[in-house]
Amino acid sequence: MDGGEVAAAMENPFTAHPRSVGETYLEHALFACAYGAKMTAGGIAAFVHGLFPFLFNATGSRITRELHATLEASAARAAARRAPPHRPAP
Repeated sequence: MDGGEVAAAMENPFTAHPRSVGETYLEHALFACAYGAKMTAGGIAAFVHGLFPFLFNATGSRITRELHATLEASAARAAARRAPPHRPAP
């Protein structure tokens, strides 16, 4: 292992991934917990709908679409944070 590999191996596991997507630990924790809670709600709605088809007719699919849009927006923000600043041509 070279020095970079050693440093990467020793990087704080609580902040490595959040930093890789342009977030602090707290920002990432809040986003992931909110996302997971909404995912759980959609899953429960879909489960209940499976047993009682007259309940939650569109809830599971609506939440799935919302989660997809949320994740796409988050990925776009992360990409924008990683992009080098634009410098106008002289």
